[in-house]
Amino acid sequence: MSSKTELELARIEREHALFLLREMLRIRRFEEKAIEMYSLGHIRGFLHLYIGEEAVAAGAMQSLTRDDNIVATYREHGQALARGIAAGSLMAEMYGKSTGCSRGRGGSMHFFDASRRFYGGYAIVGGGLPIAVGLALADKMLARRAVTACFFGDGAVAEGEFHESMNLAALWKLPVLFLCENNLYAMGTALARHQSQTDIHLKAEAYGVISETVDGMDVLAVESAVRRAAEFVRESGHPFLLEIRTYRFRAHSMADPDLYRTKEEIEEWKKRDPISVFEAYLRELGMLADDDVVRIEAEVAAEIDEAVAFAEAGTWEPVEDLLMDVYTTTGLPD
Repeated sequence: MSSKTELELARIEREHALFLLREMLRIRRFEEKAIEMYSLGHIRGFLHLYIGEEAVAAGAMQSLTRDDNIVATYREHGQALARGIAAGSLMAEMYGKSTGCSRGRGGSMHFFDASRRFYGGYAIVGGGLPIAVGLALADKMLARRAVTACFFGDGAVAEGEFHESMNLAALWKLPVLFLCENNLYAMGTALARHQSQTDIHLKAEAYGVISETVDGMDVLAVESAVRRAAEFVRESGHPFLLEIRTYRFRAHSMADPDLYRTKEEIEEWKKRDPISVFEAYLRELGMLADDDVVRIEAEVAAEIDEAVAFAEAGTWEPVEDLLMDVYTTTGLPD
């Protein structure tokens, strides 16, 4: 039994709850600032926002260790922030600056930070799944007790990479935690229009992989489910699939007119906003006061402002480096 008093335990639990709230607010405010910077022309190319899905990244990352591998999709801003990559580095990457986490060469869809074991950011639907299997195979061969957490959307389930990766992970007994962020739409195609079996977790049965579902709008439920799943993968060395049912409030991307769903549907889901619902829950428990919200919002605002300033002050990659990491003359005849 811990020697901590009940008061100390309550304080720790409150601190963790406020931390989760702050993480979700960081992601929301970062994305809102990205919209602003995109509208001003500072961010170009594609921009896929995580607004509405904050509970997934905030909850999941608390249940993974620093030694675990993370593989994400093109909607990876939330995971990158929750993993601990500096907001300035991410904003600079979206600006295309050499001070970005991928030296400005990846942009919004290709965040990468090996020091955090954050291995992308993949623009191709399902493209991260085989990478995750390879990382897990390497860990197994090196006898590392690490989990490879692979995030992917419901649209990726229609890709061959999903089935090939599930099969190999099960066949070779690899420590992959498959995290399906099911937001009900593959770009503009509703889940029921591209999957005959809409309970995605059931697809794991075909490969002998254990699976569960969790409410992706509940940060505490996500944290608990990912922790259980990660512990299973770490201890058994076998794969696990967790279907996280969530919803994005924004369109697929900034270039998407969002004509494939009704405003009424979006507003109905907004009643389950993971931030406002969690905030109300904490207030009900007496863990959150107005002063706490003001303080957290101020801290987050300062961090986002610093991120923008860092991106604005960042340098462009020199033209002389244009072919770096693209072509090589090493070993070629003169």
